[in-house]
Amino acid sequence: MQIKKLDHVGIRVMDADTSMQFYTTLGFQITRKDYEEQVFVIKHPSGIEINLIAHGDNSFDKRNILMDVEERYPGYTHYAIEVESVLDAKAFLESIDIRLSGGPVTFGDGKTSIFIRDPDLNVLELTELPAS
Repeated sequence: MQIKKLDHVGIRVMDADTSMQFYTTLGFQITRKDYEEQVFVIKHPSGIEINLIAHGDNSFDKRNILMDVEERYPGYTHYAIEVESVLDAKAFLESIDIRLSGGPVTFGDGKTSIFIRDPDLNVLELTELPAS
């Protein structure tokens, strides 16, 4: 088997319209709305594709079960998107009233990241690679 690339990320959401609005503010474009299957596809000009799956369960008291509880359940905790500049990304997010949930922080590998959450509290990391 020869893997070519990551095709898309699927994220379960409560309200597709609210999520689509959030992601369009980040530059994503809506490419498919399927209300029957409850799948809504958004794509960024950089090539990143996200499938919003609109049938989430909101019985966790508005917490992300993988990130906001003490127990550590298996599953995807976040996804990361590379940005040219974390400081520019931070300024942009502030200009559209999206607050950071973490960072900026520089990790041992030299990457600097900030973190935000979507309307369903899914974590999105914006990361700047170290200068080479």
